[in-house]
Amino acid sequence: MARFPGMGNMNKMMKQVQKMQKKMAEMQKELEEKEVEASAGGGAITVKVNGKKEVLDINIDKDVVDPDDVEMLQDLIIAATNEALRKAEEMVSSEMQKITGGMNIPGLF
Repeated sequence: MARFPGMGNMNKMMKQVQKMQKKMAEMQKELEEKEVEASAGGGAITVKVNGKKEVLDINIDKDVVDPDDVEMLQDLIIAATNEALRKAEEMVSSEMQKITGGMNIPGLF
């Protein structure tokens, strides 16, 4: 009879946690290389971000640049950037759920 009942289960759980941590580290590295793109103004502004939620590229159609309406241009850039960041967050969340099996682990991402 084991001196500390339940220790086998604890060791098994720790191995599972370590395996999950390794998968998460690999996934985070992969996400750094993945990119998502969003646009606003019917494609006049396009923003590309990576899985680390870093803006990689902003493309502005020259036809949308109006010196008399800079506010519209700013709004389009903000809209496209926010949508790209939302898509990146969705991508990260989706990949995390694959690893955690949908467990809600606070502070994970």
